[in-house]
Amino acid sequence: MALLSNRPSLAGSAGACQVGQGIRGAKFRHQSGPDYGSKINPYLWVDATYHKVRVEGRVVSQATVVAIGVTFEGERQVLGVDVGASEDRSFWTAFLRGLVKRGLSGVRLVISDAHEGLKQAISTVLTGAAWQRCRVHFMRNLLATVPHAAREPIAAIVRTIFAQPDHASALVQLHKVADGLRARLPQAAALLEEAAEDILAYKHFPEEHRQQLHSTNPLERLNKEIKRRSTVVGIFPNVRATLRLVGSILLEQDDEWAVAERRYFSIESMKRLRAPLAMVTDQELLMAIA
Repeated sequence: MALLSNRPSLAGSAGACQVGQGIRGAKFRHQSGPDYGSKINPYLWVDATYHKVRVEGRVVSQATVVAIGVTFEGERQVLGVDVGASEDRSFWTAFLRGLVKRGLSGVRLVISDAHEGLKQAISTVLTGAAWQRCRVHFMRNLLATVPHAAREPIAAIVRTIFAQPDHASALVQLHKVADGLRARLPQAAALLEEAAEDILAYKHFPEEHRQQLHSTNPLERLNKEIKRRSTVVGIFPNVRATLRLVGSILLEQDDEWAVAERRYFSIESMKRLRAPLAMVTDQELLMAIA
């Protein structure tokens, strides 16, 4: 896993770190001392793009995983990158442990797609962190179970869940929508109810942040740039070559964020995260239903 940026919180193994040093030596380095003010990232986004990489003589599809975070000062950071099998739980566990080893702490919410093994790795490595399943990807999965002609109206009905002002009312609306779908679309109804907590986790956090917390869209622009520049390569000769190219792109982005005049989230809104999360109680849920 490559270390990225001269700012703290970046994870990586020695091998990948050497790849980074080949790009820009000073940028890929181990931090000598703790800097917890910068290393605490209450929000963590993780997403993957896929590349063809030659591994042991065979060309295989490998996931290039990128993690970014937001500090308590409201600033974005590139935290790490690695290449591996996205369905492998051990890969995700090693990736997250690498981030923690390099100083990542204080994670309150992880936003990602439903990669196999990732949710378990989060509960193992980032104890106490909630998981937000990417709403955009979830909607695609949900609508795939719906006849094509009905997808637009069903999508509009499901969006009424996310339009609710808080977690309790959103959860109530979700169950109402699921009940309405159950007779004609039992698979969609079951999928909604199974994913209820995962797709509504962001509702526990400050309202000013929710637009950026419900999906992996904050990584979308970065992933598009990675795809654009990696298309020219086609098939990477090895994992190190993949990390070399992607690492250079991430360094550029991290530098851009470091000098940005505007914070991603305001300091005032980030202060709200220092208070305990307002979880929904059974009594509040019953009141909402009533």
